[in-house]
Amino acid sequence: MTPVMSEMRTAIIGTLIVTLGPLSLALYTPALPMLVDAFHTTPSALKLTMTVYFFGFAFSQLACGPLSDAYGRRPVAIGFFVTYVLGSVLAALSSGVELLLVGRALQGIGAAAGVAISRAIVRDQFMGQESARILNLIGLMLAVVPAVAPTLGGLILGVAGWHPIFLVMTAYGVMVLAAFGLGVKETNANRNPEASRPATVLRNYGALLSDRRFMRAGIVLGMALGGLYTLAALLPFVMIEKVGLTPTQFGLAMLWQTGAYTAGAAVTGRLLRRVEASRLIPFGLAFIVVGALGYAVGLRVLPATVVTVMLPIALWAFGIALIMPGGTSDALAGFPRMAGAASALIGFMQIGGGLAGSAMAALLFADPYTAITTILPGMAVVAVASHLLLRAPVTRAEPEVKPEPGDLEVAVDPAGVLGAGGEEMEVSLHRPKNGP
Repeated sequence: MTPVMSEMRTAIIGTLIVTLGPLSLALYTPALPMLVDAFHTTPSALKLTMTVYFFGFAFSQLACGPLSDAYGRRPVAIGFFVTYVLGSVLAALSSGVELLLVGRALQGIGAAAGVAISRAIVRDQFMGQESARILNLIGLMLAVVPAVAPTLGGLILGVAGWHPIFLVMTAYGVMVLAAFGLGVKETNANRNPEASRPATVLRNYGALLSDRRFMRAGIVLGMALGGLYTLAALLPFVMIEKVGLTPTQFGLAMLWQTGAYTAGAAVTGRLLRRVEASRLIPFGLAFIVVGALGYAVGLRVLPATVVTVMLPIALWAFGIALIMPGGTSDALAGFPRMAGAASALIGFMQIGGGLAGSAMAALLFADPYTAITTILPGMAVVAVASHLLLRAPVTRAEPEVKPEPGDLEVAVDPAGVLGAGGEEMEVSLHRPKNGP
C-alpha cells in the first residue's frame, strides 16, 4: 500500500475535519439561555435545536460511509461540508427559532462527514503503527475539543453576543472545505457503487443489530457517550440560570470534564499494558453509576453549585475513558469483513443516545434541572442492564480472522468511539491468550 498523502498531512486533515462536529455542538451550548431571550421563545424550543443537530449528525453517518465507498472520499466529503457551511450561514442569519432549527439540522448532516471520512482516509493509506499514531491524534482531538469549545463559546458570548458563534462556525467550515478540497487527494482506490445499494447496506446493518455481543457494547457506549451529549443540551440552563454563572464562567467550569477525561485516558493507557480492555468496562460503569447517583440523589438533597453539578460529570467522563477501548473492540470483534459498517453503527448509537436524551428533555420536562436528575440516572441504568443481561455467549456472525503482525489494535483506537465510514475493511484484534 503506497500512501497518496504523507502521514503528517493525513493527520492534520483528519484532525481538522473530525473536530467539525464536536466543535459545532460544544461551541453552541453556552448560547442557549441567551437565545431564549433573543428569540422570545422557551427553553424547550431551544433544546429542540440540539435534537435536530443530533438527528442529522446521527443518521448522516449511516449514509456517508457507504456513499464514500461507492463514489470516493473527496466528492462525498465536499458535498457534506458545503451543506455544513450553508447551515452555519442560515443559523447566523436567523431571527427566529424556525430558521435556526433548519440551520442546525443542516450543520448536523454536514458535520457527520468529518467523523465518517477522517478515519476512512487513514485506513485507505496506513496500517499498523503508522495508522495508530494518526488515529491517536484524531482521537485526542475528539476528546479535548468538546470540553474546550464551551470555554471559547463562553468567552465569545461575553464579548460579542451570540451571532459571532455561528460566524466562527461558518469560518471554520470554509477552512475545512478549502483544506479538504485543495489538500486532499482521493484515497479510495477501490470505489464500488455496489457498496451504496440499499439492500447491501440494510443487510449489513441487520446482521449487526441481531448480534447480542455487538448490541451489548453498542448500548453501553450509546448510553455513556449519549449521556454527555444530553448534558450538553441541559447544562447551560442549569449552570447559568440555576447556579448563576456567566457564560464565560460556564465555559471555564466545563474544564472539569476535560481534566477528568484526560486523567481517565492516562490511567486507561497504563492499564491496557497489563489488563485486557474489556475487563475495564465494569470499572468504567461503576464511575458512571456514581456520577448518576450524584444527579439522582445529590442534586435532590444538596443545593446546585459548581461542585455538585460538575463533579458527577467528571466521574462520568472518567468512566467513559475506561469503557471506550473495550467497548469499541468488543463491538467490532465479530465482524472483520464489515468493520466499517459496525463502526458507523456504533457512532450512530452514540449520537443517537444524545438524540434520545435531548428529545426526552425537550418533550417531557419543562425544567432542565429536573431533566438532568431523571434522564441521566436512567441512561446509567440502561447501560448497566445491557452489560449484565446481554452477556450470554453467542455465535459469531463471521469466523474469527487470525491476526497478522503489525495490525492495528482497535482497543487503543480512540477515533473509533464516534464512528467511522461504512467502508468494508479488515480489522484484526490482538487479545491475550486467556481472554474471552
